Amino acid sequence: MRVLATGGAGFIGSHLCDFLLARGHEVLCMDNLLTGAVENIAHIRSDRFTFIKLDVTNYIYVAGPLDYVLHFASPASPIDYLEHPIQTLKVGALGTHKALGLAKEKGAKFLLASTSEVYGDPLVHPQREEYWGNVNPVGPRGVYDEAKRFAEALTMAYHRSHGLDTRIVRIFNTYGSRMRSRDGRAIPTFIAQALTGEPITVYGDGSQTRSFCYIDDLIDGIWRLMQAGTSDPLNLGNPEEMSLLELAKRILRLTGSSSTMVFAPLPQDDPKQRRPDITRARQLLGWEPRVELEEGLRRTIEWFRLALGRAQS
Repeated sequence: MRVLATGGAGFIGSHLCDFLLARGHEVLCMDNLLTGAVENIAHIRSDRFTFIKLDVTNYIYVAGPLDYVLHFASPASPIDYLEHPIQTLKVGALGTHKALGLAKEKGAKFLLASTSEVYGDPLVHPQREEYWGNVNPVGPRGVYDEAKRFAEALTMAYHRSHGLDTRIVRIFNTYGSRMRSRDGRAIPTFIAQALTGEPITVYGDGSQTRSFCYIDDLIDGIWRLMQAGTSDPLNLGNPEEMSLLELAKRILRLTGSSSTMVFAPLPQDDPKQRRPDITRARQLLGWEPRVELEEGLRRTIEWFRLALGRAQS
């Protein structure tokens, strides 16, 4: 296949590029580097890989055929979308429109990277794809939540009106190598603080829950979804749920850190619970996560240990 991956220099996007290249496909990686990084793709040495620096909210031109458009461009961490609220809304709306238009022009399949944040602070637990969510559209997190909800609606409109072959993946918390240590998400933040001896910052009392999926498992699920025949949204994530306080304690143990824990006020509209119902992924894709949290955290801690060491040298 010849595949375009928008946001391909980001955390998930770069791992997706690696996966596709390893299977012999040609990959066009498009990113404006607002939150992505050239370092995430600097290791790639292949004549089947092309990097295009471009803001996907502008007109997208790609020469030659495309078999798939994978739309992963978007700030995805609270720090990023609170710092770049307008860019977040624009990439969800204008960027999705441009990417869908390109897929339509090329006769390509289209996959939208959506998010569990479309469920907001959920009143239903665990979250099934049929749940419409509980989102505050005018709160600070609304710029990300509503950008993705609009992107889903636009994707389905292209599917229904133009017959475009589309997929929507709702990604729950994912972790692994190439995350930025200061992007505001729990696992990279806790690991970086533990490895540098800083106090670990827990918001609220730490009783809010999340479920964490290792990057390799997520990419496997996305690959399976690319080949599946469903246009309905599909959850991908690990249904093993834990409190953030428990996560912080586990990272302290695995790093051997002597960091203390400090507690800060809970951010506005921060979800109290987050766990995917992956029944549909099991049934349609034969997929479920295989990497246990303990093993995934060990791999991620080792990557951060090396990355922080390089940054200090």
